[in-house]
Amino acid sequence: MRSYPVWLVGISALFVVLERIFPWRRGQPALRPSAGRDLAFVAINGHFFSLLIAGVAGAAAVGATTLLQNAGVRLGDSPIQHWPFAAQFAAFLVLSDFLQWCIHNLLHRVPWLWTFHKVHHSITTMDWLGNWHFHWMEILVYKTLQWLPLAWLGASPAAVFAVAVVSTIWGEFNHANLNVSLGPLGYVLNTPRMHLWHHDQSDEGGPAKNFGVIFSLWDFLFRTAHWPRDRDPSQLGYPGMTEMPQGLVSQLSWPLTRRG
Repeated sequence: MRSYPVWLVGISALFVVLERIFPWRRGQPALRPSAGRDLAFVAINGHFFSLLIAGVAGAAAVGATTLLQNAGVRLGDSPIQHWPFAAQFAAFLVLSDFLQWCIHNLLHRVPWLWTFHKVHHSITTMDWLGNWHFHWMEILVYKTLQWLPLAWLGASPAAVFAVAVVSTIWGEFNHANLNVSLGPLGYVLNTPRMHLWHHDQSDEGGPAKNFGVIFSLWDFLFRTAHWPRDRDPSQLGYPGMTEMPQGLVSQLSWPLTRRG
């Protein structure tokens, strides 16, 4: 895990360059308003808090695993352990992404969770930085709810790390200001054009849509997809977002001091 910040910086630097070479919205400046605040979110969520929670989650997972094993529940004892790396990677990728789709759905539908997720949906300019603009509580929610199914799957550390890298790349890709089209693969894999509609401030297509992280397939299967191909949303955000303060510290403290 010590190499995590290094490869994360490399991925982010790549998207900085790509957004300058292949911009989708050409009038969107790189040094936009609130870029400094969002870079701080990258440092907190991508570096500091992720490393901190990795240590805490690791210790908690060991304790929880011991308790479950003492109760007769066997984790990680699945056939996947004996599969080749590519098969383990594919299985872990599909399961973890589906779990993230389910959890993302909950973030929009459970009022208490939505209060925290509003921080992410308060962004009004979409670029790779938006991937990291979220409240740290979301990391706890995702880690907690994914742990048991993924622990049962028992993929190798190498496969888990590879999926983490791919998920990070795809998360920044979805939020990036890039003019990229995957053609028919857009019905399977998420894209910046589709994910932009997830951040639509209007309720067109329903107030909650396009929950996919890597795979858009889940949204098409479960009828939560909304993607007008001929236009972009007129405004990003969420209804009533004037309630959200703009500073870094105030956005981190705001969900903890209110309800709904």
